[in-house]
Amino acid sequence: MVVDDDTTVREALVDFFALEGAVARGAATASEGRRLAAEHACDVAIIDLRLPDASGLTLIEALRADDPEIAVVVLTGHADVPTAVRAMQQGAVDVLEKPVDLVTLRAAVARAAESARMRRELVVLRATHDEPQPVTHDAVLGVEKLIALAARNDEVPVLLTGETGTGKGFAARRIHDRSPRAGRPFVAINAASLAGPLVESELFGHEKGAFTDARVAKRGLLEVAGSGTVFLDEVGELPLDVQPRLLRVLEDGIFRRVGGVAELHTEARLIVATNAALDAAVAAGRFRPDLRYRLQVLAIELPPLRARRDEIPALAAALTPRDAVLTDEAVRALVAYGWPGNIRELKNTLWRAAIVAEGRPIRAGHLGIGGSQRGARSLEAEPLSLVEAERGAIEAALLANDGNKVRAARTLGIARSTLQERIRRLGISVVRGRKPAPK
Repeated sequence: MVVDDDTTVREALVDFFALEGAVARGAATASEGRRLAAEHACDVAIIDLRLPDASGLTLIEALRADDPEIAVVVLTGHADVPTAVRAMQQGAVDVLEKPVDLVTLRAAVARAAESARMRRELVVLRATHDEPQPVTHDAVLGVEKLIALAARNDEVPVLLTGETGTGKGFAARRIHDRSPRAGRPFVAINAASLAGPLVESELFGHEKGAFTDARVAKRGLLEVAGSGTVFLDEVGELPLDVQPRLLRVLEDGIFRRVGGVAELHTEARLIVATNAALDAAVAAGRFRPDLRYRLQVLAIELPPLRARRDEIPALAAALTPRDAVLTDEAVRALVAYGWPGNIRELKNTLWRAAIVAEGRPIRAGHLGIGGSQRGARSLEAEPLSLVEAERGAIEAALLANDGNKVRAARTLGIARSTLQERIRRLGISVVRGRKPAPK
C-alpha cells in the first residue's frame, strides 16, 4: 500500500510495484489508508509523513495497532531527523527522503516484506508450539533500527547511553562502519581517563608552548579524524569549561587548538557515550543543558544483557575463544546469571573459563559465576541494584585483570583514580589470583 497525497507519486509507485509483481494499492489520506489496510491484507505500507488529514506518524501508530506485523517504509520530503527517529521508534523499517531513487525504494520494500514475513511466521510458530520460541528482545530490535538510521544520517551527532559494558564502543564502531564515512579514520577518547587540560588537548590539539611540556605543536583528534568519526566516551565527565568548545564544534564545525588563535574547521562526525544520565549532571550544574539538547538529536539506549537473555547463547558462542567448547550446563549457567558487567563481563568470564578449563569443554564450574556469588540471578529474580551492578562490574574487571588496577580501569573505561575511589567506597579488597572480597 502506498499512502501519499501526491497523485503523480502515488500512482507511479503503485504502477512500479505492480510491474514488480506485487499487489499494490494507493491511498491519498491517512483515513483512506487505514480503511484500505483493514479491507485488504497488507504486508508493507509506504507512507508519506505529511498527509492532508493526519500525520504519517499517527497513521503508523494506527496501522500497527490494527496489525502489529505490518512493515512500514516512510517517505519524507523534509530532512527531519527527529521526526524520522520517532517513525523508527514507532516501528518503521526504513525512512527515505524524497525524491527517492526507485532502486533504493525497491530494496527497502524488499527488506520490509522480509521483516513482515518473519514476523507472521513467528506468530504461527508461537501458536503451534507449546514452548515459546526464542525471539530477539524488542529493545534490541529498536537499537538495530536506530543504529541503521544513525549510519545513514551521518551529519548528526549520536548519543549512546546504557550501563557499563553494554557495548557502546562497539555500537559506535558499527555506526561508523555502516555509514558513508566507513574507511575513513575512527578515533576514540575517554573523557574520564584524562585530566581536563589533557582532554582538551586530545580533542582540539595544542600549539607549541601552550602549557608546560607542550614542546611541539600537536594535532587533536578532530583534525586527525578528518571527515571520519570521533568517538567521545564518558561525555558526562567532560570538564565544564571544555563543553562550550565542543558545542561550537557541533554547531559550526569550528575550533581552535589550545593556545592557538587560528580557527580550524572539522568535518568529523561526533558520537558520544555515557553510562550516567545527563539529566542528573545538568541538574547538578556539571553539564550544559544546551550541549545536552544538541547531543540528543539522535539518542540510542543500549539495553543491559540481563534484558537480552535469549541472545546470551549466541553471544557466548561468538565471544568464546576459538578453541574452546561450551557445554549445555555452562550455557544454562550463563543465561541464569545477572551480568552486572554486561557484555564486557561476559567476554572476560568466557576467556577466563577457557584458561581454567585447560583445553577441556567449559563446564559451569569453570565460569566462576555460580551459587552464592554476588550477581548470580535466576530468570525470575529482581534486577540488580545500582550498587550491586557497580560492585559486580568492578569485581569482574579486577578478576579478569588479576587485580591490576590500571588494566581494570581501562577495561571499565574509567580513570584509575575513579576506580580507586569506588573500590574504597564499596569496601572491595583487591586480591590477585582469586575473587575480590568485601573488607
